[in-house]
Amino acid sequence: MSLADELLADLEEAGDEGEEGLYPEEEERDSDGEATQGRTEGGLEDIPEEMEVDYSKAESVASIAKLRNSKQFSEIVDKISEYIGKQRKNSDVSGPVEADPEYRLIVAANNLTVEIDNELNIIHKFTRDKYSKRFPELESLVPDSLDYIRTVKELGNNLEKCKTNETLQQILTNATIMVVSVTASTTQGLQLTEDELNQLEEACDMALELNQSKHRIYEYVESRMSFIAPNLSIIVGASTAAKIMGIAGGLTNLSKMPACNLMLLGAQRRTLSGFSSTSLLPHTGFIYHCDVVQSLPPDLRRKAARLVSAKCTLASRVDSFHESSDGKVGYDLKEEIERKFDKWQEPPPVKQVKPLPAPLDGQRKKRGGRRYRKMKERLGLTEIRKHANRMTFAEIEDDAYQEDLGFSLGQLGKSGSGRVRQAQVNDATKARISKSLQRTLQKQSMTYGGKSTVRDRSSGTSSSVAFTPLQGLEIVNPQAAEKKVAEANQKYFSNMAEFLKVKKDSKM
Repeated sequence: MSLADELLADLEEAGDEGEEGLYPEEEERDSDGEATQGRTEGGLEDIPEEMEVDYSKAESVASIAKLRNSKQFSEIVDKISEYIGKQRKNSDVSGPVEADPEYRLIVAANNLTVEIDNELNIIHKFTRDKYSKRFPELESLVPDSLDYIRTVKELGNNLEKCKTNETLQQILTNATIMVVSVTASTTQGLQLTEDELNQLEEACDMALELNQSKHRIYEYVESRMSFIAPNLSIIVGASTAAKIMGIAGGLTNLSKMPACNLMLLGAQRRTLSGFSSTSLLPHTGFIYHCDVVQSLPPDLRRKAARLVSAKCTLASRVDSFHESSDGKVGYDLKEEIERKFDKWQEPPPVKQVKPLPAPLDGQRKKRGGRRYRKMKERLGLTEIRKHANRMTFAEIEDDAYQEDLGFSLGQLGKSGSGRVRQAQVNDATKARISKSLQRTLQKQSMTYGGKSTVRDRSSGTSSSVAFTPLQGLEIVNPQAAEKKVAEANQKYFSNMAEFLKVKKDSKM
């Protein structure tokens, strides 16, 4: 036994153990005969190519596909034909619904559809292995199993029918037909014998007959779900309701199941050894793939599946006790689901531009007026402070304190400050002097009886002796002329000067 075989066996055992842990109740149902034959909606699970069975050497399709000729298949189909013409009412069901014979038929028919899907996969593989001798490229061009079987039945050995066959145009699209016809003209396949053609035709007829029986069973189950589980059918549809009820093992078991487990019914579990499984959606079952959930955007589907599962649990409990046979509870639950769906898809509200609120500052205690303005002007910056605050561009300032503090006097005391006009003195901010103080200062500045070097800041070498060419030495008062001018200015141009009364000349 090689290392690869051992690894594959370990993976299969691990998958079986995980399956038994996730579905413990399904083993009990298998003993009662009500368990389903598979958990995937599409039939058989995907199998690696090296593990697939080669059906090319099989003598006939009947040797590998035995469901159509089985006794179970014929009995279920006959009973469906018997019950399909009868009309049932909700009042006919009394007691547990599992005791009703038609309900048992519905569960068996639902299980039979899974077996039919598995049988169709087997027939498709048989047909593919047989027809690959004639047209090996057709498998990649037509991936759908039923379309492949219908195409094989129409073509047979004559591949030139692709261009003119009207039946084939109803099966495949025009683009696919064009590709198939071009590929058929260059294929290297061999002609099939008469026996091989008969085997293929038999397999195709069996597959189409099984597919027709499956659709007939679906129609019957959906028609009977209205009286077995009317409220559940209203929420998720009759087809999905029949599938989840069949997997759960009946309506009573479904009603006992919590919503978190009901959402996982029908989950596709593929154990592919060495293959990527990123494309699979984990924890998604029949409810996730129903039309109610799939109508929403992808980002809301998981949330919607949880909501629908919860409502389905409530509806199944109502149906198990035969309450609300007219479906009123189902309609109410579905309306609630739709309201929440609409709420989730509403666009966010538009943000409105709101103005700033009114400030909460109280009323100012300071009042305006002439007195307040005068005080502001008096306490404002003086011209000296303005010059000290002003700096000259691109010139290194000298530190006033000869320290590295960066305190300078700005343009104060500098010539060439850049001003064309001299700074105007603001009368409002200059120091005020009372009129009496002004008179006192003017009297102190006046000189009487000569000029002194102590009172006047003049040179100490000045003298009252003057030299004249005529009289020689002459004692004069050098401040006399200045005193005369000062007295005249004080009399006529001083701030303290008053109006003079000029006497009129009598001659005039």
